[in-house]
Amino acid sequence: MINGINHITFAILDLERSLNFYVNLLGLRLIAKWDKGAYLLAGNQWIALNVDEVRIAVPTGDYSHISFNVPSSDFQSLKEKLEEAGVRSFKENTSEGESFYFLDPDGHKLELHYNTLEDRLKWARENDWPTFKLV
Repeated sequence: MINGINHITFAILDLERSLNFYVNLLGLRLIAKWDKGAYLLAGNQWIALNVDEVRIAVPTGDYSHISFNVPSSDFQSLKEKLEEAGVRSFKENTSEGESFYFLDPDGHKLELHYNTLEDRLKWARENDWPTFKLV
């Protein structure tokens, strides 16, 4: 039985560029580094970066993405920091709560968000999604 997510791995083209993005810009904590990769922590979530020469740095056309939790008090300043650094947004937020959808240097789709699953469920019930039901 699955009891959680062990880690998330991103295929990257340039380790130093990605470390600058994830550590210096987003604030993830560097745990280990080697010539072709690194391990980081986002809160208590393990993130792996692995250099992969076949990585094509073009974002997919679908909505798949990884959402990072950020305290509401830090949301706006981190969003502004990313925008000032020239980070590209890929979608406008249309759901409840504050979200910022953006791309990493390798085209991986990411999001900053600070609401909880409970907040999302409450919002869905209050906004009467036509096919929404708790199971």
